[in-house]
Amino acid sequence: MLKEKTYQNYLKILKEELVPAMGCTEPIALAYGAARAREVLGKEPERITARCSGNIIKNVRCVTIPNSGGLTGIAASVVLGAVAGDASRNMEVLEGVTDQGRARAKELLDAEVCGVELLTSPVPLHFVIEMSAGEDTVSLEIKYDHINVTRIVKNGEVLLDKDNADQQPEEADRTLLNLEDIREFADTVKLEDVKPLLESQIRCNMEIAREGMTGKYGLGIDRIIRESYSDDMLTRMRSLTAAASEARMGGCDMPVIINSGSGNQGIACSVPLIVYAQEMRLPEYSLYRALVFSNLLTVYQKLYIGKLSAFCGAVSASCAAGAAITYMVGGDLERIKKTIENTLANIPGIICDGAKISCAAKIAASLDAAFLAHHLAMNNQSYAPYTGILQEETSETISCVGLIGKEGMKETDREILKIMLEH
Repeated sequence: MLKEKTYQNYLKILKEELVPAMGCTEPIALAYGAARAREVLGKEPERITARCSGNIIKNVRCVTIPNSGGLTGIAASVVLGAVAGDASRNMEVLEGVTDQGRARAKELLDAEVCGVELLTSPVPLHFVIEMSAGEDTVSLEIKYDHINVTRIVKNGEVLLDKDNADQQPEEADRTLLNLEDIREFADTVKLEDVKPLLESQIRCNMEIAREGMTGKYGLGIDRIIRESYSDDMLTRMRSLTAAASEARMGGCDMPVIINSGSGNQGIACSVPLIVYAQEMRLPEYSLYRALVFSNLLTVYQKLYIGKLSAFCGAVSASCAAGAAITYMVGGDLERIKKTIENTLANIPGIICDGAKISCAAKIAASLDAAFLAHHLAMNNQSYAPYTGILQEETSETISCVGLIGKEGMKETDREILKIMLEH
């Protein structure tokens, strides 16, 4: 039986992770940081410098900012947040941007008030926004998480310093996550404890999936998938999930419920299950418990990889979705483990070369692999331990993949950034 401490901790993880966000989370984080800095400055900035880690630069460069009128890039994210953002909205900071705000942001961008610099940092998710107006200056730092402001300095006075241990907020302990307890929690959680979170995830992520199917974003990948493959369950799962990602990366201003700081991961670990449950006419409770399982398994995998790296997060989220389908149809723990191992034996090498509309294609490919892994597992087939990076225990395999993503791919990350910045 699951301990009460573990139960409450897992519930807290879900509440911390499953939050709404508009657009790609990295430009939104910059807009949030700029909006917070503007509040501290107390006036419109005359000059801004955004100093960003390589992973922030990589993930902001190619995506369209929601509610921006089609703008892209770091400077646009920062300036729009500074002049028109509402920091009280957190990851929906740009939800209320008006035509007036967009026009003023464009004026400041044309005047080149915002400079961008590379921040050399061992923390992948790390940036500093510096603003000035007249004699007043503000420096605001965010690291580790998208809206985790760790330091604020105004006119030389330190207003906040979270590196001081007594100012650190108490978060749920993610190190308590393990596959066995995730499965038991999904089996036993009181649905009234998670239903509001999951209903929001279902509503938001399916609404943006349907919006993505209008063909207004990117390449219209959902139509290509539906027209090019047989009309079956996998095609419908892949097309809808990819459509949601393509809309989000293409500047759609509809929110998604994120996971591990990523909208694409929130989409990939939820939409396939929703489609599967609807197609198979499974009861509501079955979908809810599978979503709990999938969300926590995604967080568990990302615990080893980190928020940002050269490892594509669609792999982790799709792996979780495949395992959750096995769980949803009554697969035992051994078959769930086989689904995870079969997925990670197949696609652990997909790189993250920044957020962009082609993330939708990576999600579609990852779901293909995860669904194959599910079918192999349900036929009691899996790759043997020590086949490549697979280990004796599934938990060891997950940690090894995480080690590759977090440590082994650091040089890959640097080369990706170098290639991107050369053009």
